[in-house]
Amino acid sequence: MSDKVIKTIEISFLIAFFSGILIGPLIIPFLKKLKFGQYIREEGPEAHKSKAGTPTMGGVIFLASLTISTVVSCTFIDDIDVKNTLAILLATLAFGLIGFLDDFIKVVMKRNLGLRAYQKMGLQILASFGFAFYLQEYTHIGTDILIPFTVGKTIDLGVVFIPFVMFVMIGTANGSNFTDGLDGLATSVTIPIAIFFALMSIREDKDVEVVAFAFAGALLAFLIFNTYPARVFMGDTGSLALGGFVSSIAFVLKMPIIIVVVAFIYFFEVVSVMLQVVYFKATHGKRLFKMAPIHHHFELCGFAETQVVCAFCVITVILCMLAYVII
Repeated sequence: MSDKVIKTIEISFLIAFFSGILIGPLIIPFLKKLKFGQYIREEGPEAHKSKAGTPTMGGVIFLASLTISTVVSCTFIDDIDVKNTLAILLATLAFGLIGFLDDFIKVVMKRNLGLRAYQKMGLQILASFGFAFYLQEYTHIGTDILIPFTVGKTIDLGVVFIPFVMFVMIGTANGSNFTDGLDGLATSVTIPIAIFFALMSIREDKDVEVVAFAFAGALLAFLIFNTYPARVFMGDTGSLALGGFVSSIAFVLKMPIIIVVVAFIYFFEVVSVMLQVVYFKATHGKRLFKMAPIHHHFELCGFAETQVVCAFCVITVILCMLAYVII
């Protein structure tokens, strides 16, 4: 890795990190003042009831610091693929905006369910279609994707490229949304994923590592406020943005299939909910897990919240390392 690349990484990471450190103490009291407190589901774990009122919509903190770092880096640093970098940033912000609307309706308008299911899905379809159309029509990325764990083998998706992008983006965003259920969980899991894609960008010479390291820096700063006991929650503003980032950078790098490996926790959380619903209906009321998503099951099995977060983070780090070595 050249000194120039290292300097670029340092600049983007540090700008995002220190921006987050400065923005957090400004935003959190503001959210408290506006009484943007988290609504805790009645059917959730009893221990979580004490978290009611903790400021939510905190995803704006790391989205703001990510934007600042990315824009500054694209303006003053050479050897950045500005077109693809901004595409990743805009996809992340688009999903973050959908989450913001959902949070706003829940917290400000006092409608606990937020956006209607069809409204949220419709906006996600629109955002993912826009990103997919942009990739196909305005970049040189093409419609082929890499097959993991093979040497240079790809598959051209052709006419199904756009539907595939939409499916993966929406699935990933909802996976990250389900993962955001414990203090620091979604944040801790996504940091190593961002670093993985940053290193893959460097290795494949794709020049989008700036936005990836900026995202890692922004999340690390946010984790200071989000770790147990959380002073602020990211809300859907943040959790949907996580999925938007992970899926968009994966497609820019032509590596969407690897999401199942490095973001296994996202996948695990979604599958646990699906299995719980199917089993509940098939057995007329019995439960496969004590509670879904799966992180609540481990909580109710006696594991401390911090233990579950640490374990899921470690699993993600190991999977990212394996993917980087084997891919």
